[in-house]
Amino acid sequence: MSPLSKRLEKQGYHVINVAYPSTRLKVADSAEYLHRELEERLPTGTGKIHFVTHSLGGIVVRAYLQRHRPVNLGSVVMLSPPNQGSEIVDRLRRYWIYKLFTGPAGQELGTEASSTPNALGAVDYPLGVIAGDKSLNPLFSCWIAGRDDGKVSVRKAGVKGMTDLLVVPHSHTYIMRSSRVASQVTRFLAKGQFEGHGT
Repeated sequence: MSPLSKRLEKQGYHVINVAYPSTRLKVADSAEYLHRELEERLPTGTGKIHFVTHSLGGIVVRAYLQRHRPVNLGSVVMLSPPNQGSEIVDRLRRYWIYKLFTGPAGQELGTEASSTPNALGAVDYPLGVIAGDKSLNPLFSCWIAGRDDGKVSVRKAGVKGMTDLLVVPHSHTYIMRSSRVASQVTRFLAKGQFEGHGT
């Protein structure tokens, strides 16, 4: 996320790039980790607080905002989020190699109604979702219905209550490196919609 962070800093944002032990924690624990990081690192007198996430980070922020929503919450932009889970998790979560690389949070991201992303429910804050439809993994893509980025389908990236959804020709792993995506992120934070969408 560093190139995107630098782009946002050039736009005048104070950026806190939070790295968290995603493969060792459950989603709820990661949300609490984020809470502690922000309590320590947010400057005094902070204005609007925006969030920009990638993949699992979107689910962590949804869980965080359910428990610790700031009164000065601004907008949220999620890149390739499994907001309704992923069919890849449905297929692989029982295998030890998947568990090794994704940890306990990886077990929570299935598509069933009781999965963590689905149990979190609708959002009620400004949310823009950017989903990719270019895959670098043909095997994974054959397990996913419709367009996908190799890990998450376009249709499962969205969530009820979101403000806008943009589809771009990028893969899950590299979507945050796109200059077009970076421009759309800054556009949503400033205007509340993606360029070319809305009125």
